[in-house]
Amino acid sequence: MTVNRAMPRGRARAGLLAAALFAAAPPAAAVLTIEVTRGVEAAIAIAVVPFQLQGVSAATANLPAAIIEADLSGSGKFAPLPRGDFLSRPHQARAVQFKDWRLIQAEALVVGRVMRTGDDQFEVRFQLLDVFRETVLAGKKFVVPGGRLRKVAHQISDAIFEALTGTPGAFDTRIAFVTVHGAAPRQRYLLRVADADGHGAQTILESRQPILSPAWSPDGGKLAYVSFEKKRSMIYIQQLRSGERERVAGHHGINGAPAWSPDGNRLALTLSKDGNPDIYIYDLADRSLRRLTRNLAIDTEPAWSPDGGTIAFTSGRRGTPQIYRVAAAGGAAQAVTHPKIHGKYNANANYSHDGKSIALVTNQGNGYQVALYSAQDRSVTALTETDHDESPTFAPNGEMIMYATHSGGAQVLAAVSTDGRVKQIIRLQNENGAVREPAWSPFNRAR
Repeated sequence: MTVNRAMPRGRARAGLLAAALFAAAPPAAAVLTIEVTRGVEAAIAIAVVPFQLQGVSAATANLPAAIIEADLSGSGKFAPLPRGDFLSRPHQARAVQFKDWRLIQAEALVVGRVMRTGDDQFEVRFQLLDVFRETVLAGKKFVVPGGRLRKVAHQISDAIFEALTGTPGAFDTRIAFVTVHGAAPRQRYLLRVADADGHGAQTILESRQPILSPAWSPDGGKLAYVSFEKKRSMIYIQQLRSGERERVAGHHGINGAPAWSPDGNRLALTLSKDGNPDIYIYDLADRSLRRLTRNLAIDTEPAWSPDGGTIAFTSGRRGTPQIYRVAAAGGAAQAVTHPKIHGKYNANANYSHDGKSIALVTNQGNGYQVALYSAQDRSVTALTETDHDESPTFAPNGEMIMYATHSGGAQVLAAVSTDGRVKQIIRLQNENGAVREPAWSPFNRAR
């Protein structure tokens, strides 16, 4: 039995055997909100004081503090205190009366200022304070144009997150996703890129035909994706700054599921040019192509391990879709998941950044849910309770997994922490279509 019989439509990230799925589902409206449907019980109580205004409008001065507050709240690990409870509003550490903040049970305090230093030039300062130890935990000065104030706010959120949790924050990152607008047969597909909080969305490609499987290059400057714009699947790489793109695979049959190697020099692909869908490696320097798997079942959805030595993929060679792995240099494939142990369906593998776990979509009898495979004990643990989850993608700090799902009749993005304790529904700004195929950018992205 091959994967195309066992896999529900649209769940093979090659996406090519069931592209009609995208025409079948009605679009759904979405607005900008991040709903924390579950957070950690012991969230850190933090007070974010509106930044001091010096030569700028009140709206500009409030911008960093509002974004920082939203970032931290959306992570589920922080509980920002209401500003109406503040007994004072200092803007630097030396002006802080720590007893004021202990009275309202704040554990951490953020203060700062925004000052105009020239035409469209701003200086932003912040300090993070431990209320009980009465110490400064972090602080920094930024000098940026007005258009980068939002980016600076996310960078401050990252610094705060790391100082208080020990893990780098991922607020100053981006996401790629596909939206579908309108109904068949006149629907439109948009490949979009936005900040991780949904702001600043830009259209990378618009087409009347499906767009699938966006994948970030390791430097964050390019996207690889599948487009059906010429009425059949082809794989492109597009430069985000210039918009220039090149076709890297347009063979007869399936061209799908591009995945970048960690060094950015190769792509793993699903191709059927030799008769059956298998995994191939495409060298971007010399344009050579090497076949990695040979099996009568469908092999698809390749994912590189962080060290570049292994590729995980989905195959139906045991009768149902399961995760396998093979050395990137070639060799025999080994099963990672087993239907008798891990359930009848395990697909969409995505390695964590330390290589110790794999995010995937599982069906253990309760629908299609995001799960985590542990390399240590070889277990598969479902992290969600929904039943239409797809396309899991790790945040670059490994803390969260973003995925596509259904909520309130809409097709939206959601996120879950790797321990399952924090869950979010993400409704993106000005997106009035179904939202699918998320891909979270790396840290070191080009802008």
